[in-house]
Amino acid sequence: MVSNFRGGTTLSKHTTLSGFLLPSIHSAPPFFTQQPNPTTEAIVVQQWSRLILAYARHRKLFTLRVEDAEIVGSEWDEILRNDRINRRLLPPHLEFILTDMVTKNTAVYEPPRQTRSVLLYWRQPEEWAEVLHDWASTTGQLNTILTFYDIIEPPVSSPLSGIPMVILRKAISILTKTNRAQVIAVADGEGVRFLAGNSGK
Repeated sequence: MVSNFRGGTTLSKHTTLSGFLLPSIHSAPPFFTQQPNPTTEAIVVQQWSRLILAYARHRKLFTLRVEDAEIVGSEWDEILRNDRINRRLLPPHLEFILTDMVTKNTAVYEPPRQTRSVLLYWRQPEEWAEVLHDWASTTGQLNTILTFYDIIEPPVSSPLSGIPMVILRKAISILTKTNRAQVIAVADGEGVRFLAGNSGK
């Protein structure tokens, strides 16, 4: 139990239907509104950013749109709403939070040249590069040419299943710079060959 950041009643954590443990601050009504005090708002935005990334990792979600704050029953409902206190995060506040996340490189606007939809970096591209190379190594696919589709939709589910193409390309680009991957043209587009290489660490 912790105190409300406005000094009100005590709050408790709550587990959602998907098994995600919401922090106690999620039960504080002020958490869902933009605060007039810049210092307080900075704390709120930081807490929201952490919550969004943790939940995205829990549910393996990659995209968050401003519109998700308005859609009842969306995959983000568990954190963008709290029916127990009759509160929800409003679209302008979510857009402000997403802007801050992009500034801090924990998200990137996708598609580019708009500010209402982001790709979330609950793993940085450098981390995805390591996950990608480890997967190729442990599944015995070093020196094998794989299509990007083989990686995104493997026959056996993997940590890379469903990874957005934008993140996959960034991860592969990182591996090519350390001589651990080669991009190769294949009949139906692009492929990649993973090499033992050197992590450069």
